[in-house]
Amino acid sequence: MKKLLTLLLGLVVLTACHNAQKVQTNETKNKPVVYFTQDISPEGLVKIYDKISKNIEGKVAIKFHTGEPHGPNILPVPMVKALWEHIPNSRLVETNVFYDSPRQTTKGHRETLKINGWTFTEVDIMDEDGTVMLPIKGGKHFKEMSMGSHVLNYDSLVVLTHFKGHTMGGYGGSLKNIAIGMADGKIGKKMIHQKGDEQWGYTGARFQENMVESAKATVDHFGKKIVYINVLRRMSVDCDCAGTSAAEPKAHDIGILASTDLMAVDQASLDQVYALPEHEGHDLKERIESREGLRQISYMKELGMGTGEYTLVNIDK
Repeated sequence: MKKLLTLLLGLVVLTACHNAQKVQTNETKNKPVVYFTQDISPEGLVKIYDKISKNIEGKVAIKFHTGEPHGPNILPVPMVKALWEHIPNSRLVETNVFYDSPRQTTKGHRETLKINGWTFTEVDIMDEDGTVMLPIKGGKHFKEMSMGSHVLNYDSLVVLTHFKGHTMGGYGGSLKNIAIGMADGKIGKKMIHQKGDEQWGYTGARFQENMVESAKATVDHFGKKIVYINVLRRMSVDCDCAGTSAAEPKAHDIGILASTDLMAVDQASLDQVYALPEHEGHDLKERIESREGLRQISYMKELGMGTGEYTLVNIDK
């Protein structure tokens, strides 16, 4: 009898372990994957892109950030060039800016492209020939967002982002890259920033919500044919739009994160920043929280753009 009870108890334990493992496996499967590499190089960028490129086809736009003239923190030209060469039928894309900058006009923008070394291919300034309105499903502030009209010329979008701090957003990840970066310089960016007659009227949570809704227009437009890459290097508290006045980074370079899920890749990037030693991460965290930057994540969740959960896969192992 004692042996029988022992045997039955063993079967119960084995069944419980099997069920727990099954639940864990199913939970992992349901979470979006975020790939990670410490290899911040042309080879590392191409390798991690290949992990998320399954649905990228047709004419491909690579949304990057030009940076202000002589900006010290922009992504290295050889990395961007390698990705562009690796993706068939692809083109680098940008839009003009809203603030006072040479990049306010297409002519000045093209001069900045030359100064910063973006000369290996022609960059498409998407609002050069006007704008187009893309719908925003479920937005409470906007029903549509003004974008550079050339967005309609592409089948797929690769969002290549230098992850760093930001003066107004707190941080600039993949969301900011398409929220501000896809909106045209004269109308869309003004919609996101301006409150009444104030040019920079919206700040804090409302500004973050405006960005999320703008980004949703692009996400919905491309559907499954959009992927996100965040490069965590030279992470100043300031955006690349600060140019040579950007604060010197205190955080060490971490690596590259990539996913097919916008919310997951930005959440994973934030998690990496918040895991930094205090002396490295303090300024970045202070910048993020003082601007209510984490509202980007919580509002994405409210709009059904993700859960914030993810499975991190290190491709270096």
